[in-house]
Amino acid sequence: MSSISRQEIKNEFLKSKMGMAGVGILAVLVTISIIAIVAIPSETFSEWNNPSNWISYPKVAVPGWVNLFLVEKIPEHKILDKPIEKVKTSGDISLVSHQFGFDFDYSDFPNDFIYEFSAQYSGAPLLEIVVIRPDGLQLELLSTSLPYSSSPTIHTERIFSTDESIRKKLFLQSEKFDFSLDRLTAEDVVFSKTQTNQPLKGHYMFIVNLYGINSQNAIPESTLIVGGKAFGVMGTDELRRDLAIGLLWGTPLALFIGIVVAISSVVFGLLYGVYAGYKGKKTDEAMMRFNDVIYALPALPFLIILSITISNSIFLMIGFLTLFGWVGIAKVSRSMALQIKTRGYIESAEMMGQKKSKIILRHILPQLLPYAFASIAISVPAAITTEAGLSFLGLGDPSFPTWGQILHDANVYGAAPRGLWWWIMPPGIMIAITGLAFVFIGNAMDVIVNPKLRR
Repeated sequence: MSSISRQEIKNEFLKSKMGMAGVGILAVLVTISIIAIVAIPSETFSEWNNPSNWISYPKVAVPGWVNLFLVEKIPEHKILDKPIEKVKTSGDISLVSHQFGFDFDYSDFPNDFIYEFSAQYSGAPLLEIVVIRPDGLQLELLSTSLPYSSSPTIHTERIFSTDESIRKKLFLQSEKFDFSLDRLTAEDVVFSKTQTNQPLKGHYMFIVNLYGINSQNAIPESTLIVGGKAFGVMGTDELRRDLAIGLLWGTPLALFIGIVVAISSVVFGLLYGVYAGYKGKKTDEAMMRFNDVIYALPALPFLIILSITISNSIFLMIGFLTLFGWVGIAKVSRSMALQIKTRGYIESAEMMGQKKSKIILRHILPQLLPYAFASIAISVPAAITTEAGLSFLGLGDPSFPTWGQILHDANVYGAAPRGLWWWIMPPGIMIAITGLAFVFIGNAMDVIVNPKLRR
């Protein structure tokens, strides 16, 4: 291994198609990690298991791109948060109007609709919601007074299509339809034709009016949500969470776990093995027997026990994975150190009175660096898959959206028997791709640093 220089290692690696493929995949994963860290707030960790944070998203919705392959398109989830605002004043009466316009071109009804708003007012203003359909028919959905306040206040509320007041309001307008509305939901009535209970395609306009008397009213936050069955790039899960966010955040977390565990395991194993091999005699014997004890322990059962009894924190998991990951590296590095310490320049350094620590750091460890780099690359996939396995068993840190945790949630809610493939396949594919990248790099390095494989 000492006969090949760093430049030769670099040149040989650049010639390796497998190694360059691994570097290319790793570059894509690093880019995804940077995008996730920059674009997605870190508060996602604390809000990942908070259902109220995802109430605006649909439940178990398929990815939006699925519609590209369907003849009868699935209703897409719409979040409209940029209404057209109009403000009018006539005498003592003020009107703040928000208009939400969108096209509906699907062969199925939406799941629901939700209006989220915060109103700034004094008194008891009147809130009115109407919808103008593509056929010109205007339906009144809601007419209610907001809670009275003698001083300026801000009122926040969510109005759901399942509210009984909306259903009663629509039932009073049943003469506009040629069929019974008794068993229909509000969204079925709003989006159906007047002659038959079939979806009416075209442009819809939802109008929210806030009437006040002798007051300056405003609607600072206003969002209309039309619930669909398709959403985003990767769809949603049972808790309405956007799986694209989980997959993106899972990338830096997987790289962090894999690289930290691999580097710490290899560095500790390398130092441990080289020191034991160089010292030899009783020191070597004692250190290797301890290594054998750790090596003989069943890693997975111990990791499960430690996760249950101590903590399932992701940082403690990294420590546990490191605890069981260094022993194999120590054995190999010890055997290499036994060969290197017999060479002439090591004996010359000892005769010149150099300290043993200096001999190890300057003359032995540098020759093991190519092996260390290959070991790090090969150890990363093992750390990632082990963490994913523990998380899948429910022993991971639930506050972090790792790929293993996503698969655990999919298993808990029965995603496989329900056919929710978008919840299962993407995290599994990401684990496989990440592991493949480091396997490619590690195998390429192994071929370069191993003289037998080079020949």
